[in-house]
Amino acid sequence: MEEIIQLDWSLFQLVHTTLKNDFFDIILPILRERNIWIPLYIFIIGFAFYNNSMSKAFFLIFGLVFTVVTTDVISSQVIKKTVKRARPCHIQTDLPKVHSLVECGSGYSFPSSHASNHFAIAFYLIFCGFTKSMWVKRAFLFWAFTISIAQIYVGLHYPIDILGGVILGAFIALCLANIFKSLAFKFS
Repeated sequence: MEEIIQLDWSLFQLVHTTLKNDFFDIILPILRERNIWIPLYIFIIGFAFYNNSMSKAFFLIFGLVFTVVTTDVISSQVIKKTVKRARPCHIQTDLPKVHSLVECGSGYSFPSSHASNHFAIAFYLIFCGFTKSMWVKRAFLFWAFTISIAQIYVGLHYPIDILGGVILGAFIALCLANIFKSLAFKFS
């Protein structure tokens, strides 16, 4: 276990310190803000209604919202409060100081809710067949990955927090996408 924690800290330092530069200091804190992505969310809703029947689009979008809410509640209200891992920006040790680029927050670190929620969105859209384009599927995954890496870069999460969020988001998305996809086709 000690080796895993050491590897986690080393990977954290790689992203948080070694990759540090003025461009990332400006762009990554912005990319992790949820309001910046409102146009993308509106596009997803519009795309769903434009390319599907009203009932199918409703089930797909309702399922997406339900997936994100479920993922968020499980990550932030259940797992974080059970594991109680301190955020890197809260740790006071002999190790190099964490320079948080955003407010550290009072919550716990594992798993990253940003990672779980955004990967849940990406995987839900992929599993539901939102698009057949491999490029768009990869873009969704890159989008979620970038937001997740930004969480490490700004000093809020460790890499294992991100990995836990990815696994949680993918698992919930897979389960719920199958349910809502079958409902969408049943009622369309």
